[in-house]
Amino acid sequence: MRGFLEALPFLIFIALFIALAFGGNLLKYIGGLAMVFSPIVVLVILGIIFLIAAVKIIPEYERAVVFRLGRVIGAKGPGLIIIIPVIDRIVRVSLRTVTLDVPTQDIITRDNVSVQVDAVVYFRVVDPVKAIVEVEDYLYATSQIAQTTLRSVCGEAELDELLSQREKINLKLQEIIDRQTDPWGVKVVGVELKKIDLPDDLRKAIARQAEAERERRAKIISAEAEYQAAQKLLEAAKILSTEPIAIQLRYLETLHTIGLQNAKMVVFPFPFEFVELLGKGKKGSESRTG
Repeated sequence: MRGFLEALPFLIFIALFIALAFGGNLLKYIGGLAMVFSPIVVLVILGIIFLIAAVKIIPEYERAVVFRLGRVIGAKGPGLIIIIPVIDRIVRVSLRTVTLDVPTQDIITRDNVSVQVDAVVYFRVVDPVKAIVEVEDYLYATSQIAQTTLRSVCGEAELDELLSQREKINLKLQEIIDRQTDPWGVKVVGVELKKIDLPDDLRKAIARQAEAERERRAKIISAEAEYQAAQKLLEAAKILSTEPIAIQLRYLETLHTIGLQNAKMVVFPFPFEFVELLGKGKKGSESRTG
């Protein structure tokens, strides 16, 4: 439809030229009507049609690849450009960044795990002439390159690497796709893995593994806490053993704490000196009996 609209001014131009050449006789032959053509009016109409066909306005985000008699002469735009009607033909190319969804691919990783991966590719045309001349359809070609590269790169990686090192996989995909599309004048801006679907049994296994890892960390933290507490108790015991009065103060402080927590409890303090006297008396009796 676009080609027909571009050719419509030329068809009108040719029709008026024939009408000018044959005058009213042509109209008599066609419809039985007579018309007197003024050469000046006809020339003005032809000039207007020529300008409509020759002048093109190219937006800022597009370039026009011009073919003259089938040979490319370069890219023009943006703004107002003039072409030669009938002789020149233009092909518009957008320079805006294109978002390309890569369909979901069934992939077997290097450790023989079946996953489904899809991605998105961002690219733009940097050389309009190459994008039109070097490849038939750069959009379709880039899509196919992205699919094959996604299967190849993800198939070379293990599952853990695919899940934990996405940035590395993205950069590798971008480098490979950009290198393959560079001859077409296409620049790959970025590649992102969107979703990685895992089988249900594998998801459950990963969940169990994560739960076991959390339990292991909890036990290690608890053991480290016990070890640190034991070290502090040992240091406290060494400090208390150097001063006998310190243990008594600690004993009285403990009694005070017990009294605050439970008022119904009755505590009778027992001096440590009695314990020492009992211990000495027991040793003396044993020595006498011996």
